[in-house]
Amino acid sequence: MKLTRQLTLLVIGSAALASQAQNNVAVHGSVQSDNLFPTKPYKDMNDQEHHSDFLTNTYADVGLISKYVDAGLRVEYLDHPLPGFEPDFKGWGLPNIYVKGKYKGLELTAGDFYEQFGSGFILRTYEERSLGIDNSIRGGRLKVNALQGLRFTALGGLQRRFWDWSKHSQVYGADLEWDMQEHIKGLRDRDIIWTLGGSWVLRHEDDETIMVPGTNYRLNLPKTVNAFDARTHFYRSGLDLLGEFAWKAPDPSFDNNYTYRHGSAVMLSASYSKPGWSALIQAKRSENMAFRSQRSMKLTSAFINNMPAFAYQHTYALAAMYPYATQAAPGEWAFQGAFAYSFKRNTPLGGKYGTKLKLNVSYIRGLHHEKQPTFNGSEYGTDGDKCKFFGMGELYYQDINLQFEKRFTRDFNFNFMYMNQRYNQMVVEGHGSIVNANIFVAEGKYKFNRKLTLRGELQYLTTRQDHKDWAYGLLELSVLPYLMFSVSDQWNCGDTGTHYYMASVTGTYKSNRLMVGYGRTRAGYNCSGGVCRYVPETQGVNISYNYNF
Repeated sequence: MKLTRQLTLLVIGSAALASQAQNNVAVHGSVQSDNLFPTKPYKDMNDQEHHSDFLTNTYADVGLISKYVDAGLRVEYLDHPLPGFEPDFKGWGLPNIYVKGKYKGLELTAGDFYEQFGSGFILRTYEERSLGIDNSIRGGRLKVNALQGLRFTALGGLQRRFWDWSKHSQVYGADLEWDMQEHIKGLRDRDIIWTLGGSWVLRHEDDETIMVPGTNYRLNLPKTVNAFDARTHFYRSGLDLLGEFAWKAPDPSFDNNYTYRHGSAVMLSASYSKPGWSALIQAKRSENMAFRSQRSMKLTSAFINNMPAFAYQHTYALAAMYPYATQAAPGEWAFQGAFAYSFKRNTPLGGKYGTKLKLNVSYIRGLHHEKQPTFNGSEYGTDGDKCKFFGMGELYYQDINLQFEKRFTRDFNFNFMYMNQRYNQMVVEGHGSIVNANIFVAEGKYKFNRKLTLRGELQYLTTRQDHKDWAYGLLELSVLPYLMFSVSDQWNCGDTGTHYYMASVTGTYKSNRLMVGYGRTRAGYNCSGGVCRYVPETQGVNISYNYNF
């Protein structure tokens, strides 16, 4: 709290100096408040029942931007959080405050900040409110862009874990990127953009007592863990190539059963695009890459890094029913491909307005683990399993989806998607088996006039596993520029017969947006970027308000 007060005074002082120094000062901010008034108790993932009359996640932030100084702060009220967040998520206060000085290619930040090195293999701090993630770093960061073609970043501090900034653990790092075309004339002459990058991250954490189960032996835990990342990015005339490799020193933690094998990740990505079509193919292998600022944490908190998911991010309700969560600690082989083609207008397949086809494929398997000797039946203190580089284990996830988009008339658009999915529920959720699902989605949008638009969705998921077949329907009427009305129903027609209905009204006026709805939500997982949060079944009134200035 003492550091927070000091930072607050620093922000206020910096804002006053910036205002006095010049008139060109911009102030921006926002308010977000998501609220639930439950009409019945809800159960968490441990089947514990909760009774609440009012739940809210509320955020308010304000920032100042000027020529030489930026400053900002955020207030959060999460003392009665929405269902499904971790217990330590609860609280309120001023968790984010910063001052940033800028001058001729130099940028120095004091306070709370977010940063990502490369693809995030060894460092990615970010905020994702729907998942309850805010792993910002409180400390200092220096960015140097003064030299042409070179970008350097150095940082250090304490990482946020909900309402805790543990002084027993610190994170330090540095990153350097070089745009070679700025110094090599031959690359410029051929319109080639070629970047090399390298990163280093160090976590220092005090020792703690971890005993080998069933023995009197205490683990000798490393106080410092180093991680390194190297990458190259090449672009020319629509061809985009990326290669990245990361290595992490032995890091015994809750995630890997306190074993001492090092971690690694390698990724190759290639894409090509021309007018009318594009293609992408990616491959990634990762092993033992769970990297936290506090080794004994679990669930989604205290991650220093983020391993990107090679799974298509679906927005349709039934297509997103079985989302994939990246398996960072045990590791995985992941492949992803995408192809898009637009048939031109006034052709047999394009028709009057053209036709778009998209094919997306995700295929993820575990590593082939070779079991090694344990100590008293426990992996604690051992090197863990060996994994051959090209060895693959069981299937974790598969998604093949084909999307068709076509405008039939000036006022009517139609989208269709077919998806075949295989989902290892035991690996991702800890129960069940392989879910084999086929999903069909039809979406139509009709524009009556400049102000009135009606959109509808029909979806069907068929499977013999888990809760079997589901059907979903939605109607959404937009009355521009102020109102939108929506009704939907998600029906478990193959098993329980339960309806999960929802009705809402959304109003927008200038910078204000207010949504009021009532309904019942299905229990399941909310995922983004391979990170997932369990959301329990709830029923009640939902009110959401957003304001930006």
